[in-house]
Amino acid sequence: MEAIMPKLLFVFFLAIMAQMVRANIGHFDEVWQQRAKEARKNALKAYHPNPENVTEHLNNHVRMALEGSNNTRRGLQGKMKNLPCRATNPIDRCWRCRKHWAADRKRLASCVLGFGRKTTGGKNGTYYMVTDSSDTDLVNPKPGTLRHAVIQPGPLWIIFGRSMMIRLSEELIVTSNKTIDARGFNIHIAHGAGITVQFVDNVIIHGLHIHDIHAGNGGMIRDSVGHVGVRTASDGDGISIFGSTNIWVDHISMSNCKDGLVDIVQGSTAITVSNCHMTNHNEVMLFGASDSYSEDSIMQITVAFNHFGKGLVQRMPRCRWGFVHVVNNDYTHWQMYAIGGSMHPTIISQGKPLYRSSKSFCQRDYKEGLRSRK
Repeated sequence: MEAIMPKLLFVFFLAIMAQMVRANIGHFDEVWQQRAKEARKNALKAYHPNPENVTEHLNNHVRMALEGSNNTRRGLQGKMKNLPCRATNPIDRCWRCRKHWAADRKRLASCVLGFGRKTTGGKNGTYYMVTDSSDTDLVNPKPGTLRHAVIQPGPLWIIFGRSMMIRLSEELIVTSNKTIDARGFNIHIAHGAGITVQFVDNVIIHGLHIHDIHAGNGGMIRDSVGHVGVRTASDGDGISIFGSTNIWVDHISMSNCKDGLVDIVQGSTAITVSNCHMTNHNEVMLFGASDSYSEDSIMQITVAFNHFGKGLVQRMPRCRWGFVHVVNNDYTHWQMYAIGGSMHPTIISQGKPLYRSSKSFCQRDYKEGLRSRK
């Protein structure tokens, strides 16, 4: 009996790991197997052997932005004339202080810093305008909807024709080489399922409001033009990044999701989360889902210039394994803890004001960002 127990435990462990690898995939067919294989290759390619060089590169850009903030600002034109461009973080300064940024939207792809610095999204593709807020057909999405846009082959820069609220019937599965660019309108992903970035490469998600996300029921969902598969129930994350590389999440307003706001797991790497505004949530960001999944040691993530606001409890972020650079974020409030880790992650935490009355430059930039989108 004693000899049998270790074998049973090993088989049980393998079964758990198999479930992790195919999380939410009801049928792990040849298409998904190939995606998982390619994702692993992309992760090894994107992994930086000297991560301190990446953190120092970002720090140098922050230093230069701050040193030049008193004499290089340009005016933003809008409803409030002569409003100074208060974008003092280097990511926002790259595009926000340009008067006609809307005429050159793809410049945004040149602005990312940190571990996601090589992300270009749909820069090399055409524009796709979302005009329909419905999400009624998961197998044959209607042209003009966001679900139809994100499954198209090749690079695509997705924009919106008007302000809208999109209630996703089930998780939105985004394919590689896509940018979701909501600048100029109020685009809410709310009261339905969230966004899934699974086994893909090179995705930018910018300018969305994501809130009140529910767990999905699963079912048959088209995950590319050429493939429909069975999905099990989704967890209810706002944005779930699973086994993916070169991902940039920027200027997302998030609150009140069933599970996490942003979860990054299963060997994902080369990721930047920046300029986001997060409120009213318990488990905010999870990096690495399991103590036993050592392949998350390849994970390299930058968390920069975000505002962690009222009503947050924990995980800003909570890290397992990997290398995480947490820099110049504004922590207004938390109940349990702000930054935590286990399974020997490397966490470099820099320049964070940890008190309620904080007036950090990232908080000012967030408020400025709200004005510029009105």
